[in-house]
Amino acid sequence: MCRNIKPLFNYDPPVTYDEMEAASLQFVRKVSGFTKPSKANEEAFNLAVEEVSEVVRKLMDSLVTNAEPRNREVEAERARERNQKRFGRA
Repeated sequence: MCRNIKPLFNYDPPVTYDEMEAASLQFVRKVSGFTKPSKANEEAFNLAVEEVSEVVRKLMDSLVTNAEPRNREVEAERARERNQKRFGRA
């Protein structure tokens, strides 16, 4: 799975449309193998990003959980700690 695609569900504050679109773009890039499509493929690529974004939005709107929402700052700090252990100091 693409490392740039992050979990979007059950965060406080909730996921934004821009975050869903960014994840959709990363997914389409990964699946297609294109970072930036050629002119011939641009329309199909952009349509795929739009459609995936719509599906992601529907999914986020329909998911339910009893778990407490995760805090973005706490999760970001945990990620920094994991990276520190993995890569050491810069």
